[in-house]
Amino acid sequence: MEKVKIRTDFIKLDALLKFAAMVGSGGEAKMAIADGLVSVNGEVCTMRGKKLKPGDTVSFCGEELTIVNDEDS
Repeated sequence: MEKVKIRTDFIKLDALLKFAAMVGSGGEAKMAIADGLVSVNGEVCTMRGKKLKPGDTVSFCGEELTIVNDEDS
């Protein structure tokens, strides 16, 4: 499981997919989320603006990411 460090209180789901290079564009992120291909904390999430906070886990295309505070590393 890969860790993604953020410096803010949260990151939106579509932004995370782009930030972590899991998709190539915002349009790809939007489609993947709308098609139900992304899971947050083990549940399918179709809200691209879902706010993710440290401790949340995102799964997409066989990859799993955990959000952590930049300060926790």
